[in-house]
This record gives sequence, structure tokens and C-alpha cells, in this order.
Amino acid sequence: MTTAPAVYGQFGQALGLAERTLSANLRAHLADRDIEPEAWYALQLVATRGPRLARTELAGVLESPYFDAAAVHRFLARLETEGLITGDEEVELTDEGKALHTSLREYIAGPTVELLNQFDTGDIETTVRTLRAITQRAAERLAASGR
Repeated sequence: MTTAPAVYGQFGQALGLAERTLSANLRAHLADRDIEPEAWYALQLVATRGPRLARTELAGVLESPYFDAAAVHRFLARLETEGLITGDEEVELTDEGKALHTSLREYIAGPTVELLNQFDTGDIETTVRTLRAITQRAAERLAASGR
């Protein structure tokens, strides 16, 4: 039996703590603009995966143990009512949604740059590539298990 490097045991905990801390920072920063993180995430998804994004895909990405399908459906309906998204089968940003997304992207960029500037860009690129690869492999394993 091969002994796993000690850092493997630290990985999940470090990743979970980083996600929780970064999410708390994002929530606090967005709260200053009276924006829910889910709204930012939905706008970001439509803007980056669009210009038109299948509603089912958007809903599937937004769903979580804390944000079930019914809550996501109500949330997307609210974003439509607020004039930020439009579309039935495919969702796209309205002009108001595009303007809000652009302003939020610029608003979030400042703290992001401030946080990441202290690290080597190559290290950040490696981390992003590694996390994407881990996410893909974990998703493949989950799909293969039928869960």
C-alpha cells in the first residue's frame, strides 16, 4: 500500500476553509451594494456562459443543498421581475442586467486584485488549473457512481 503525502490530508480542510472565508468576504462586500451573492453568481454565469444560457443549465448550477430547485425557480423569476434577465428556455441578461453585472464585476475586482497581488501569478495559474482538474475528475467520479 502506498502512503499518501501528508498534504493530501490537509487539502480538503484547507480548501473548505478557503471557500468559506472567501465566500464570507464576498458576501460582506456585496452586502455593501445590497446584492445577494446568488444574484451576482447568476449574472456572472449568464454573462460568461451566454449570451444565452439554457435555463435548466443555469438552474442546475445554482442548485445546492441550501438552494433547492423550487427556491432557484423563485429566485430566477424574481431576477426576471427585477428586469435583470429575460427568456424562457434560454436566459440572457437584459440591458439593466448587463449594466449591473459590469458594475459588480468592477466592484469585485478591487478586493480580488488586492488579495491576489501578494502572490506569484504563476502560482495562482497553477492553483486554478489544479482546482479545475480536481473538480472535473471529482465530477466524473460522482457521475460514474450514479449519484
